[in-house]
Amino acid sequence: MEDIVTDSTYRVTADELRQFIERVERLEAEKKDIAEQIKEVMAEAKGRGYDTKVMRKVIALRKRDQNDIAEEEAVLEMYKEALGM
Repeated sequence: MEDIVTDSTYRVTADELRQFIERVERLEAEKKDIAEQIKEVMAEAKGRGYDTKVMRKVIALRKRDQNDIAEEEAVLEMYKEALGM
């Protein structure tokens, strides 16, 4: 009788594991689709004359805290002054 409980538990665990894996696989497929859409938007922007390298930097900056950005820019300016730039 103990073997039946173990087999049943194993099946439930295997089914749950399969569900987790399938969910991740679906999300990975969605992520791939989104990455392709982002690539298309960047290609369109580049075709219209925008600098996509700078756009990516702006996008990264918009994700960050304004105080962190200000501090980094202040240090950058200090370093540039020290180097005569």
